Amino acid sequence: MSNTAWVEKDNTLYHKFEFKNFSEAFAFMVRVAIEAEKMDHHPLWTNVYNKVEIWLSTHDAGDIVTEKDHKLAKKIDGLLRD
Repeated sequence: MSNTAWVEKDNTLYHKFEFKNFSEAFAFMVRVAIEAEKMDHHPLWTNVYNKVEIWLSTHDAGDIVTEKDHKLAKKIDGLLRD
């Protein structure tokens, strides 16, 4: 699995992940969904085959990057090490 680092731009935290195949990408999305639901903080994301792109921003704070986004990004990064 390869990926870029989180980048803050256009009032979002952005990260692109690349996996070996669709199954790995989808399994990752399921793990992210569980963590996001626990935090009641849901990402904007896309998935095409083995690629997952995630944009984080806090909607109820005016669609800007907040500590909530950084916390979810950290949890997402932790999922890659599990």
